[in-house]
Amino acid sequence: MSPSTPTLPSGTRLAVVTGASSGIGAATARALAAAGFHVVCAARRLDRLEPLAAEIGGTAVACDVTADESVTELAAAVAGLTGGAPGRLDVLVNNAGGAIGLEPVEAADVEAWQRMYDVNVLGVLRVTKALLPALRASGDGVLVNVGSTAGRVAYEGGAGYTAAKHGLKVMTETLRLELVGQPVRVSEVAPGMVATEEFSLNRFGGDADRAAGVYEGVPGPLVAEDVADAIAWIATRPAHVNIDELVIKPRAQAAQHKVHRV
Repeated sequence: MSPSTPTLPSGTRLAVVTGASSGIGAATARALAAAGFHVVCAARRLDRLEPLAAEIGGTAVACDVTADESVTELAAAVAGLTGGAPGRLDVLVNNAGGAIGLEPVEAADVEAWQRMYDVNVLGVLRVTKALLPALRASGDGVLVNVGSTAGRVAYEGGAGYTAAKHGLKVMTETLRLELVGQPVRVSEVAPGMVATEEFSLNRFGGDADRAAGVYEGVPGPLVAEDVADAIAWIATRPAHVNIDELVIKPRAQAAQHKVHRV
């Protein structure tokens, strides 16, 4: 974001989406823009954010949710768009996250677990802490954390990711308790199998064959736009309506361990 970026016109609804450079994040930025929001697209890869922001008339902000200074700069960008600290923010979508590896606990890579916890849990904590004052200032802020069915059910090889997403689920529930009576709604969207261009590829260290195998034979896995549609729906409910949690899976997935393949 340029220091000369002008303040948004009064009455403009503002949303922030982290992890907006691809997948669910990019689709969510498009969905919220279509719903009338000015969207701050935040992620590490500015080269991917800038075309997206130009496409939807939003603002690109480079942000690494694992770095305090970077998150502080994101909060400053929001304040700059809305007339000064703490700023005003209508919707925050904490989407940045991801899985690394599929090893059993006995063979776990501690650094990979640390990275997953830092992004999926502590990253959400950093961004939420930084932007809660702006959400309050809107008079009706909506906080949506993108969790996972992995935050509800364990599966072999997924302990690092499931532990992180369980942590995110509990943090979301705790926030809802702590913010009751305040002008902030708190929601979690928990997708099941979503076929995006990067999630499984990142999980398997760039192994395209292993990544493709996750969805092989599954008729109609979710796509990023399905989850984005759910997030936009939550964000546009009336002020008295809080969607506590929304679990969304493809019809072919009855459970983590029960998936129809053809």
